[in-house]
Amino acid sequence: QVQLAESGGGLVQAGESLRLSCTASGRNFGDYTMAWFRQAPGKERAYVARISWSGKTTEYANSVKGRFTISRDNAKNTLYLQMNSLKLEDTANYYCTTARSPHIFGNTDWAYWGQGTQVTVSS
Repeated sequence: QVQLAESGGGLVQAGESLRLSCTASGRNFGDYTMAWFRQAPGKERAYVARISWSGKTTEYANSVKGRFTISRDNAKNTLYLQMNSLKLEDTANYYCTTARSPHIFGNTDWAYWGQGTQVTVSS
């Protein structure tokens, strides 16, 4: 049973930073692409960033490019999202997810999801 648990959310002011973490269990973490999505109130879940199983390749949504950094520590089975220069529009519940199949980066089928961690950015 794959389990994902996000943490690190909170209330911050615009311009500040937060680092989210996602701890995984249940299979070999280092074989799978991981990603962050977010869902704001009244909106659909939106893609934020993904990272390949080795950590060598990353990809970002245009809305966060240059401000957010996705990374992973395979020895700790943990995924991170460093969020800098936060904006009001970054307010959302942030979810981590993992690919269904190993060693696939593009056109990924996201199979498992955490419960989310809330990020609220105030002015």
